[in-house]
Amino acid sequence: MAGPHENLEHAEHAEHASHGGNKKIALLISVLALFLAFSETLGKSAQTESISLNIKASDTWNFFQAKTIRQTNIRTAADNLSAIATSIDKPEIRAAMEKQVETWRATAARYESDPKEKDGRKELREQAEKYEHTRDYQLARYHQFEFGSAAFQIGIVLASAEVITGMVVLGWLSGLAGLIGFAFTCFGIWAPHALDFLLHASAAH
Repeated sequence: MAGPHENLEHAEHAEHASHGGNKKIALLISVLALFLAFSETLGKSAQTESISLNIKASDTWNFFQAKTIRQTNIRTAADNLSAIATSIDKPEIRAAMEKQVETWRATAARYESDPKEKDGRKELREQAEKYEHTRDYQLARYHQFEFGSAAFQIGIVLASAEVITGMVVLGWLSGLAGLIGFAFTCFGIWAPHALDFLLHASAAH
Protein backbone atom coordinates (compact mmCIF):
# COMPACT_ATOMS: atom_id res chain seq x y z
CA MET A 1 0.00 0.00 0.00
CA ALA A 2 1.34 3.42 -0.95
CA GLY A 3 2.48 5.54 1.96
CA PRO A 4 2.85 9.31 2.31
CA HIS A 5 6.25 9.19 0.58
CA GLU A 6 4.86 7.51 -2.53
CA ASN A 7 1.86 9.85 -2.63
CA LEU A 8 4.21 12.86 -2.41
CA GLU A 9 6.23 11.49 -5.33
CA HIS A 10 3.05 11.15 -7.43
CA ALA A 11 2.13 14.75 -6.66
CA GLU A 12 5.64 15.91 -7.59
CA HIS A 13 5.46 14.03 -10.91
CA ALA A 14 2.14 15.68 -11.72
CA GLU A 15 3.46 19.12 -10.74
CA HIS A 16 6.58 18.63 -12.85
CA ALA A 17 4.49 17.61 -15.85
CA SER A 18 2.25 20.64 -15.38
CA HIS A 19 5.19 23.04 -15.19
CA GLY A 20 6.62 21.39 -18.28
CA GLY A 21 3.56 22.39 -20.24
CA ASN A 22 2.10 18.90 -20.50
CA LYS A 23 -1.10 19.44 -18.57
CA LYS A 24 -2.73 16.32 -20.04
CA ILE A 25 0.00 14.11 -18.59
CA ALA A 26 -0.21 15.98 -15.30
CA LEU A 27 -3.95 15.31 -15.21
CA LEU A 28 -3.38 11.65 -16.15
CA ILE A 29 -0.87 11.19 -13.34
CA SER A 30 -3.25 12.83 -10.85
CA VAL A 31 -6.16 10.62 -11.95
CA LEU A 32 -4.03 7.46 -11.79
CA ALA A 33 -2.79 8.44 -8.32
CA LEU A 34 -6.38 9.00 -7.18
CA PHE A 35 -7.51 5.60 -8.43
CA LEU A 36 -4.37 4.01 -6.97
CA ALA A 37 -5.25 5.37 -3.52
CA PHE A 38 -8.85 4.20 -3.94
CA SER A 39 -7.80 0.68 -5.03
CA GLU A 40 -5.24 0.30 -2.25
CA THR A 41 -7.71 1.44 0.41
CA LEU A 42 -10.26 -1.12 -0.76
CA GLY A 43 -7.55 -3.78 -0.96
CA LYS A 44 -6.40 -3.11 2.59
CA SER A 45 -9.98 -3.31 3.83
CA ALA A 46 -10.57 -6.62 2.03
CA GLN A 47 -7.30 -8.04 3.36
CA THR A 48 -8.15 -7.07 6.94
CA GLU A 49 -11.62 -8.61 6.61
CA SER A 50 -10.22 -11.86 5.17
CA ILE A 51 -7.77 -12.18 8.08
CA SER A 52 -10.55 -11.59 10.60
CA LEU A 53 -12.79 -14.17 8.94
CA ASN A 54 -9.95 -16.70 8.81
CA ILE A 55 -9.52 -16.38 12.57
CA LYS A 56 -13.28 -16.79 13.11
CA ALA A 57 -13.35 -19.87 10.88
CA SER A 58 -10.40 -21.41 12.73
CA ASP A 59 -11.98 -20.74 16.14
CA THR A 60 -15.29 -22.24 14.99
CA TRP A 61 -13.61 -25.38 13.65
CA ASN A 62 -11.74 -25.74 16.97
CA PHE A 63 -15.07 -25.53 18.81
CA PHE A 64 -16.47 -28.10 16.37
CA GLN A 65 -13.59 -30.47 17.15
CA ALA A 66 -14.08 -30.00 20.89
CA LYS A 67 -17.80 -30.83 20.50
CA THR A 68 -16.91 -33.92 18.49
CA ILE A 69 -14.54 -35.17 21.18
CA ARG A 70 -17.08 -34.57 23.95
CA GLN A 71 -19.80 -36.23 21.90
CA THR A 72 -17.63 -39.30 21.25
CA ASN A 73 -16.73 -39.59 24.93
CA ILE A 74 -20.32 -39.30 26.13
CA ARG A 75 -21.58 -41.80 23.52
CA THR A 76 -18.90 -44.27 24.60
CA ALA A 77 -19.86 -43.80 28.25
CA ALA A 78 -23.55 -44.29 27.39
CA ASP A 79 -22.83 -47.49 25.42
CA ASN A 80 -20.66 -48.90 28.22
CA LEU A 81 -23.22 -48.11 30.92
CA SER A 82 -25.99 -49.56 28.75
CA ALA A 83 -24.05 -52.80 28.40
CA ILE A 84 -23.47 -52.96 32.15
CA ALA A 85 -27.13 -52.22 32.93
CA THR A 86 -28.27 -55.39 31.16
CA SER A 87 -26.37 -57.49 33.69
CA ILE A 88 -27.84 -55.76 36.76
CA ASP A 89 -30.47 -57.76 38.59
CA LYS A 90 -31.89 -55.03 40.82
CA PRO A 91 -34.64 -53.17 38.89
CA GLU A 92 -34.15 -49.83 40.66
CA ILE A 93 -30.42 -49.77 39.94
CA ARG A 94 -30.98 -50.84 36.34
CA ALA A 95 -33.66 -48.15 35.92
CA ALA A 96 -31.30 -45.48 37.30
CA MET A 97 -28.54 -46.61 34.96
CA GLU A 98 -30.88 -46.66 31.96
CA LYS A 99 -32.08 -43.17 32.85
CA GLN A 100 -28.49 -41.98 32.93
CA VAL A 101 -27.90 -43.61 29.54
CA GLU A 102 -30.90 -41.75 28.10
CA THR A 103 -29.62 -38.47 29.55
CA TRP A 104 -26.18 -38.99 28.03
CA ARG A 105 -27.61 -39.94 24.64
CA ALA A 106 -29.85 -36.88 24.67
CA THR A 107 -26.80 -34.76 25.43
CA ALA A 108 -24.89 -36.44 22.58
CA ALA A 109 -27.81 -35.69 20.24
CA ARG A 110 -27.77 -32.05 21.37
CA TYR A 111 -24.06 -31.91 20.66
CA GLU A 112 -24.85 -33.06 17.11
CA SER A 113 -27.47 -30.37 16.51
CA ASP A 114 -28.78 -27.62 18.75
CA PRO A 115 -30.89 -25.15 16.74
CA LYS A 116 -31.78 -23.21 19.87
CA GLU A 117 -28.24 -22.44 21.07
CA LYS A 118 -26.70 -22.64 17.59
CA ASP A 119 -23.67 -24.50 18.94
CA GLY A 120 -24.25 -28.10 17.80
CA ARG A 121 -21.79 -29.75 15.42
CA LYS A 122 -24.17 -29.20 12.49
CA GLU A 123 -24.57 -25.49 13.22
CA LEU A 124 -20.86 -25.02 13.91
CA ARG A 125 -19.93 -26.70 10.64
CA GLU A 126 -22.33 -24.49 8.70
CA GLN A 127 -21.00 -21.38 10.44
CA ALA A 128 -17.35 -22.31 9.83
CA GLU A 129 -18.01 -23.02 6.16
CA LYS A 130 -19.84 -19.69 5.85
CA TYR A 131 -16.85 -17.89 7.37
CA GLU A 132 -14.53 -19.69 4.94
CA HIS A 133 -16.68 -18.83 1.94
CA THR A 134 -16.80 -15.14 2.89
CA ARG A 135 -13.07 -15.18 3.67
CA ASP A 136 -12.29 -16.57 0.21
CA TYR A 137 -14.52 -13.91 -1.34
CA GLN A 138 -12.70 -11.11 0.49
CA LEU A 139 -9.33 -12.64 -0.39
CA ALA A 140 -10.31 -12.71 -4.07
CA ARG A 141 -11.30 -9.04 -3.82
CA TYR A 142 -7.95 -8.24 -2.23
CA HIS A 143 -6.06 -9.89 -5.09
CA GLN A 144 -8.05 -7.98 -7.71
CA PHE A 145 -7.35 -4.69 -5.93
CA GLU A 146 -3.66 -5.60 -5.75
CA PHE A 147 -3.57 -6.19 -9.51
CA GLY A 148 -5.40 -2.92 -10.04
CA SER A 149 -2.95 -1.03 -7.82
CA ALA A 150 0.02 -2.54 -9.67
CA ALA A 151 -1.47 -1.43 -13.01
CA PHE A 152 -2.06 2.11 -11.73
CA GLN A 153 1.52 2.28 -10.44
CA ILE A 154 2.86 1.15 -13.80
CA GLY A 155 0.68 3.77 -15.48
CA ILE A 156 2.12 6.51 -13.26
CA VAL A 157 5.67 5.39 -14.03
CA LEU A 158 4.97 5.37 -17.79
CA ALA A 159 3.34 8.81 -17.66
CA SER A 160 6.29 10.17 -15.69
CA ALA A 161 8.64 8.64 -18.26
CA GLU A 162 6.82 10.52 -21.05
CA VAL A 163 7.45 13.78 -19.20
CA ILE A 164 11.18 13.00 -19.25
CA THR A 165 11.51 11.45 -22.71
CA GLY A 166 8.72 13.18 -24.62
CA MET A 167 7.68 9.82 -26.14
CA VAL A 168 3.93 10.08 -26.76
CA VAL A 169 3.57 6.30 -26.92
CA LEU A 170 4.39 6.13 -23.22
CA GLY A 171 1.39 8.31 -22.49
CA TRP A 172 -0.87 5.98 -24.42
CA LEU A 173 0.60 2.97 -22.63
CA SER A 174 0.06 4.78 -19.33
CA GLY A 175 -3.60 5.30 -20.20
CA LEU A 176 -3.92 1.64 -21.16
CA ALA A 177 -2.39 0.59 -17.84
CA GLY A 178 -4.88 2.87 -16.10
CA LEU A 179 -7.79 1.21 -17.90
CA ILE A 180 -6.47 -2.22 -16.93
CA GLY A 181 -6.16 -1.06 -13.32
CA PHE A 182 -9.70 0.32 -13.43
CA ALA A 183 -10.97 -3.02 -14.80
CA PHE A 184 -9.29 -4.96 -11.98
CA THR A 185 -10.69 -2.54 -9.42
CA CYS A 186 -14.18 -3.02 -10.83
CA PHE A 187 -13.72 -6.80 -10.65
CA GLY A 188 -12.66 -6.40 -7.02
CA ILE A 189 -15.79 -4.41 -6.19
CA TRP A 190 -18.43 -6.36 -8.09
CA ALA A 191 -17.08 -9.68 -9.41
CA PRO A 192 -13.87 -10.86 -7.69
CA HIS A 193 -14.29 -14.45 -8.95
CA ALA A 194 -15.11 -13.49 -12.55
CA LEU A 195 -11.58 -14.04 -13.86
CA ASP A 196 -11.32 -17.39 -12.06
CA PHE A 197 -14.58 -18.46 -13.67
CA LEU A 198 -13.33 -17.44 -17.12
CA LEU A 199 -10.03 -19.24 -16.63
CA HIS A 200 -11.76 -22.43 -15.49
CA ALA A 201 -14.22 -22.22 -18.38
CA SER A 202 -11.41 -21.81 -20.93
CA ALA A 203 -9.42 -24.64 -19.32
CA ALA A 204 -12.48 -26.92 -19.54
CA HIS A 205 -12.63 -26.33 -23.28
